[in-house]
Amino acid sequence: MNLQLIFWIGLISSVCYVFGQTDENRCLKANAKSCGECIQAGPNCGWCTNLTFLQEGMPTSARCDDLEALKKKGCHPDDIENPRGSKDVKKNKNVTNRSKGTAEKLQPEDITQIQPQQLILQLRSAVTICGIGINHNGSRKLLTELVFLKCLEFQNIHLFICSIHSFTHSFNRQLLKASMLGKEWIDRSKRLTYICNILDFFQTPKFIYVYINLYTLCKYTHFSLTGFGSFVEKTVMPYISTTPAKLRNPCTSEQNCTSPFSYKNVLSLTDRGEVFNELVGKQRISGNLDSPEGGFDAIMQVAVCGSLIGWRNVTRLLVFSTDAGFHFAGDGKLGGIVLPNDGRCHLENDVYTMSHYYDYPSIAHLVQKLSENNIQTIFAVTEEFQPVYKVNMFLPPEYYPNSCPYRGVNSLSSEVILENSKLPEGVTINYKSYCKNGVNGTGENGRKCSNISIGDEVHFEISITSNKCPNKNSETIKIKPLGFTEEVEIILQFICECECQSEGIPESPKCHEGNGTFECGACRCNEGRVGRHCECSTDEVNSEDMDAYCRKENSSEICSNNGECVCGQCVCRKRDNTNEIYSGKFCECDNFNCDRSNGEVCGGNGVCKCRVCECKPNYTGSACDCSLDTSSCMAKNGQICNGRGICECGTCRCTDPKFQGPTCEMCQTCLGVCAEHKECVQCRAFNKGEKKDTCAHECSHFNLTKVENRDKLPQPGQVDPLSHCKEKDVDDCWFYFTYSVNGNNEAIVHVVETPECPTGPDIIPIVAGVVAGIVLIGLALLLIWKLLMIIHDRREFAKFEKEKMNAKWDTGENPIYKSAVTTVVNPKYEGK
Repeated sequence: MNLQLIFWIGLISSVCYVFGQTDENRCLKANAKSCGECIQAGPNCGWCTNLTFLQEGMPTSARCDDLEALKKKGCHPDDIENPRGSKDVKKNKNVTNRSKGTAEKLQPEDITQIQPQQLILQLRSAVTICGIGINHNGSRKLLTELVFLKCLEFQNIHLFICSIHSFTHSFNRQLLKASMLGKEWIDRSKRLTYICNILDFFQTPKFIYVYINLYTLCKYTHFSLTGFGSFVEKTVMPYISTTPAKLRNPCTSEQNCTSPFSYKNVLSLTDRGEVFNELVGKQRISGNLDSPEGGFDAIMQVAVCGSLIGWRNVTRLLVFSTDAGFHFAGDGKLGGIVLPNDGRCHLENDVYTMSHYYDYPSIAHLVQKLSENNIQTIFAVTEEFQPVYKVNMFLPPEYYPNSCPYRGVNSLSSEVILENSKLPEGVTINYKSYCKNGVNGTGENGRKCSNISIGDEVHFEISITSNKCPNKNSETIKIKPLGFTEEVEIILQFICECECQSEGIPESPKCHEGNGTFECGACRCNEGRVGRHCECSTDEVNSEDMDAYCRKENSSEICSNNGECVCGQCVCRKRDNTNEIYSGKFCECDNFNCDRSNGEVCGGNGVCKCRVCECKPNYTGSACDCSLDTSSCMAKNGQICNGRGICECGTCRCTDPKFQGPTCEMCQTCLGVCAEHKECVQCRAFNKGEKKDTCAHECSHFNLTKVENRDKLPQPGQVDPLSHCKEKDVDDCWFYFTYSVNGNNEAIVHVVETPECPTGPDIIPIVAGVVAGIVLIGLALLLIWKLLMIIHDRREFAKFEKEKMNAKWDTGENPIYKSAVTTVVNPKYEGK
């Protein structure tokens, strides 16, 4: 498999402008005096250059407004200055095609990993340019320099490694192991085993925590250079003992240790493994008094002494191994060292000579220098101090077990992190990442993609926003993947002025005797001159107080936004309608913004003065819509509102809620309403009745509507309170109507158009009915009589039968009757 790493900066052809929500009058509130000030007020602000755009009294700042507002005010789009941002790719060298068979022939300086290399962005204030894309092909083919113990090989790649180690007494055993590993890197078949051994020897007796995710490079990188350095501590009390004996041998008498030192560059980057092995074997340990060590001094010198270390212009890695903590900025005061670390190279004969003069560097200072010099850092520490380095270091931790298992090419994973140089003031940058498996990131997570396997591609979108115009017209920022020396140079050119400003006419006669430059349709006054046409001198009028003279007390608006401040006095602008006028010392008054009634200012019954109506006699109210005349409230009986209400603004307001009407004369719920309006309804609807001849004069006080039948009459609840009426007309016919009063005190009458009139009797039905009635009545009487007789007879017969059944007769014989039969009873046989 051909492994390669490609960073490609892709530019989308379009430029997108991201506008934040702005206030409707943001452009006007800016009070811009020039086109440049206007376009900085907001992304939608434009400047009208048309010479006739401003009317008398309008300030110069009125040329600056929202684009749509300018068009509505009559400014042609061609006369509107509204510059937009753009981008232009200046250097676009293609990335190197590192196919198999050609990769090994390429030198680091011949390889291009980022495309394009330079572009120019033109930025306008508050406008975001987006569409800068960074694509990453996740297949790894690094050109990297490392500060490590050994050199490793990625497939088809050169990788340079060097390391720095603590040479205190506690690190003696690890140093002995390291001295035996010097030449194993030469054998290509042992490289994987070798890198595992490098990590493993730090794990005795405990696990090692390495603070970088580059462990997977051990199989796929070819190491070509290696280097070695050592450090102990600052050579002053209380970090070491300064007695002569301890300076010669800081260890116990049984051990032969070298004198204390801060940092030594033992071996610059080289490809000679036997030299590495020889020099490491010759090294002797040293000692210090306190537990923390001066490793940060060593890291700083390795980072900034590039030529002495042998760094090349490729990615670099630094492996820092120790079994103790660290001193940092401020700790030098214990030894009387107060000067902060200057971040410069101080190696003489490969020894750091200024450790007694400069304090330890701070963590932030180290991060800055490592980033500037594109150095990735590995912190190999014992488990005891792992939390200390984990909390304080800027790189995320990865834990490595005791063994270095084989990993297939497809399981290789990594992390891509973008970083940028310091941004100019007012410039912000945002990243959005499109990583594998649909994982997207924004904010800080938008800078990176994790778990990038070989062959994967990720994409970054970058948006750059300028929120203000800096002092310089051009600034440069650089973006690069963390740990790479190649970078994208972005030149920012800020749009702070309009193109029309370059066409200005100095000492133009349009600017009051040549006291200004006429540009973009307006005068830009010379120093010492102010005013719309530069007609005022600051020697005569204090320019700082000039605007204050045109502001009403407790107001921030100049001339109430209705005029222009000219030499400390407001000149009110004129309107298209010549009858509408701004007036007042601060143009705070006008004659058209008063209350209206019936579509007219002050109801047509007054004059608008300084936004307040002055009413004519007999009128009052904020819009002069209230009449003081009571004639319209006078009832027929000569009383105002019939004595049942109050006349307000020419209209009766009835005090008794039962009464309504223009003069409170109507009462729907009072008795006699139907009879009161009977004659007028009869004459209006049917042209009949007593008021037939005077109907037009006496019966015009209501609106009449005819309906077909009674079902079509309004029902209660459908309209205003109403009365249902049924009255007889002069022909004794019944007519039906309703009477109501609406909300405007208008009487409304609905009447059935056809009265119900009685008709003459029909003789035949009457006679037939009478005869039929008599006959039927006679028959009914006979039937009733017969029925009564039957009932009576039945009752009498029943009574007879009952008496018959209840009759009792005494038995007796005729005294003169004598029976023919004689019966003689023998007393002897009685009872037998």
